[in-house]
Amino acid sequence: MPDLGKYADTVLSAYGLSALLLLGLLVMTLRRGAKVRAELAAVEQRVKSNG
Repeated sequence: MPDLGKYADTVLSAYGLSALLLLGLLVMTLRRGAKVRAELAAVEQRVKSNG
């Protein structure tokens, strides 16, 4: 790891915050995808049962 000098805390905290935000976006995307898939399956089931 390069020597960041007096900026080490700032740079590392920025990396950490960025990683947390990316992880949060990933979790939100996966949850939303699962919800949309479930809603689509319910709609498809209703369409099949109605005719």
